[in-house]
Amino acid sequence: MITTTRMNTRTNNKCPIDIVTGFLGSGKTTLLGNILREGEFEGASVIINEYGKAGLDHRLIRRVKERTVLLAGGCVCCNRREDLIAELKNMLNEHQSGAISLDRVVIETTGLADPAPILFSILTHPLLVHHYYIETVAVCLDAVNGEMHLENNPESVKQIAAADRVIITKTDISTPENLERLRQRIVQINPAAHIQEAVHGHVSVPILTPVTGLLASRRATNQPPRDEKSDGSAAGHATNIRSMAIGFDEPLDWLAFGIWLSMLLQKHGEKVFRVKGIVDVGEDGPIVLDGVQHIIHPPRHLEDWKDYETRQSQIVFIMRDIEPRRIMDSLTAFQHLIGARPEIQEINLEPFA
Repeated sequence: MITTTRMNTRTNNKCPIDIVTGFLGSGKTTLLGNILREGEFEGASVIINEYGKAGLDHRLIRRVKERTVLLAGGCVCCNRREDLIAELKNMLNEHQSGAISLDRVVIETTGLADPAPILFSILTHPLLVHHYYIETVAVCLDAVNGEMHLENNPESVKQIAAADRVIITKTDISTPENLERLRQRIVQINPAAHIQEAVHGHVSVPILTPVTGLLASRRATNQPPRDEKSDGSAAGHATNIRSMAIGFDEPLDWLAFGIWLSMLLQKHGEKVFRVKGIVDVGEDGPIVLDGVQHIIHPPRHLEDWKDYETRQSQIVFIMRDIEPRRIMDSLTAFQHLIGARPEIQEINLEPFA
């Protein structure tokens, strides 16, 4: 998730978990195989999840990384979640007994997986939450078929909404126009995701790393904010998924913000696909906020603002069937209720189109 340094080893004695997902045929296994050949992943353990009983992807990755486990015959976001928990426990026990070194766990999901339940399982488990943390969620998106997948498959949209990084694959057989349209679709769904491209499964920047900064996608594509009056119908896509990114120039009251967010998720948690942000609470460094649906990762207090362009709260919401203006008005009203008067610098308020 958002941090100030890359974590190649344990942080606070917790092992990082990286999740690689993406729709069917998006090139996850090819990409992961190339990544695992890098020396820094020598101590990584890999969990491959496949629907079928015979794990082809598992066999391919096993050639690269011996310590690879197959969870077959179902999806870890639904009927195989207990198997995932059991395997993470098993790895932890082997590490504590000295049988293996556990520097990192990489999980490759099935193409139809929703990352949210996987994150939920890890972040709410009474044992796992004390020994693991989610470092990053990397999502592969096919440059040729990505628009079609986003149009026709809710799972693909959920994957992009949960992503820290989106890797556009198969760019060598796509057109520049198609790539630009796809990048804009990604930004509309998840303004906070870092977007990069891969050719034949190779990327110039490692994908299993935390992303510093926020809203990097919009800056990278130089995409201006859309007119907030637009109903998103021009492109002919469903408009029930909305993304909103707002900024506050003045510090927020952290206690009031926490109460407000808890109330929001209690009432609308299933409709809030993602909450991600850096929050200025008037201290030397910001608080890093990250959540998927009902679950909020433990907030992290950073020492300073050195990896951020401005000292400003930036918060991204990705929602379904919730009008973005209601979220912003509710948040500001709650801050005003306790006497805080943060000045709003609106970054983007738009429908998913």
